[in-house]
Amino acid sequence: MIQKKITPWETMFDVEPENRTDLVPSFPNLTLVASLIDRVPNLGGLCRTCEILGVGNFVISNKKYLKDKDFVNLSVSSHNWVPISEVPLPTLKSFLDEQRSSGFTIVGIEQTSKSIRLEDFNFPEKTVLMLGNEKEGIPVDLLQELDVCVEIPQHGLIRSFNVHVTGALVLWEYVKKQIKSKNKP
Repeated sequence: MIQKKITPWETMFDVEPENRTDLVPSFPNLTLVASLIDRVPNLGGLCRTCEILGVGNFVISNKKYLKDKDFVNLSVSSHNWVPISEVPLPTLKSFLDEQRSSGFTIVGIEQTSKSIRLEDFNFPEKTVLMLGNEKEGIPVDLLQELDVCVEIPQHGLIRSFNVHVTGALVLWEYVKKQIKSKNKP
């Protein structure tokens, strides 16, 4: 379902989490891994973006963040609607291996010498997107676990976007390309 501003949510269905049994992510084969991110405002914003765009799984390092006041304020209740998994850093490599074994392509969002420009990358339907840490990006040992790296072309002097902005841009690009591929005759 595509949200329309002209239809008040209250007239569509009961929005209390305990009463919602009909929510199915629009893109169940899309996972966003944010286990390397430790700033609560970024996690809250990413959670909200995941819910809005219908992401199948939002992965964070610790579910304690879900109770943080700043997270709750920024996520605007999206944590009640989006599937969230806890994958701490020590188990991140094995999680990525499990996803790959299940047919997912592991895509890191990082600037490397072999990164593919975002607009040139064709996302497989089964995609795990991994974001890096706010300051350090994706560590070298985890870069080796990725199937491909994708980067957002940049023209300014600042080296990178805020990680929440990066996540939103890449998630939207995935969604846009999946919608286009499903609408082809």
